[in-house]
Amino acid sequence: MTEKKKDGFHGQRAIVLPRTILSKYCCHNPLIAGAYLTDIGYYPKAKFHYRVRSQGIDQHILIYNIEGSGWAEIGDKKYQINPGDFFIVPAGKVNRYASEEKNPWSIYWIHFKGETADAFIKTYFQRTGTYTGTLSYNEHRIQLFDELYKHLERGYSHDNLCYVNMLLLHFLSSFLFDSIFNETSSDDNETDIVHQTILYMQKNMSSVLSLQEISAYVNTSVSHYAYLFKKKTGFSPIEYFNHLKVQKACQYLQFTPMRVKEIAHQLGIEDPYYFSRLFAKVMSMSPKEYRNKFIIKS
Repeated sequence: MTEKKKDGFHGQRAIVLPRTILSKYCCHNPLIAGAYLTDIGYYPKAKFHYRVRSQGIDQHILIYNIEGSGWAEIGDKKYQINPGDFFIVPAGKVNRYASEEKNPWSIYWIHFKGETADAFIKTYFQRTGTYTGTLSYNEHRIQLFDELYKHLERGYSHDNLCYVNMLLLHFLSSFLFDSIFNETSSDDNETDIVHQTILYMQKNMSSVLSLQEISAYVNTSVSHYAYLFKKKTGFSPIEYFNHLKVQKACQYLQFTPMRVKEIAHQLGIEDPYYFSRLFAKVMSMSPKEYRNKFIIKS
């Protein structure tokens, strides 16, 4: 008969935070009550690892597999878990999961709670329709996990727990926004094209750039470039360029005595009334109202 075990793997690491500590420093702390860790661990080559929870638990679970394989049942859905895959078990969900015997997984795992944690789970499911995903490997994500673990090993002081759980949000965001998380270390051509053109926009803030000019700069067709840019940023290239102009205008309004007409001209916009309308659309206030926010009242 195949042996089954829950824990006890060579090289394993695990910390279960005392519930009295969670109650004292986390649950009611407005700084971190939205999302805080309750358990954290790493199981390398976890042969025979399994869990069965017929009632679920009151924490969310996230498990990230970096090598080997296994499977997970969440509610009535069953998923194969391969290297690079992760899965999420929402609080209260019936679940079972296990490592494959011949090719056991190596997993990083956390349990976490809070209203922001609830929103993370809900948002991920709304975006994907599933509780699983696949990540491109990024050493920085592992470093974040190690940072969480290292600081929890140092004890449960108020400041230490605040630091750890604010870092937790960065770790969680790497699963929800993997493409953004990877941008700084990615050689992805699509990301590079978008990044190049944003730098081009910033260097030509005083110009009126057309979509044709911007796409030609990276030697890409207008239609394909517009699709890539919208996919990566959520905005059309010209809309994004206008946002950069408004961002620059905010700096002029805050730090210089330049008049609105002069600022508009500096940004390549000859019609100051159009500039004011654009500014109000983006900032929900006029340039004058924005500037007045920074005037020190006597």
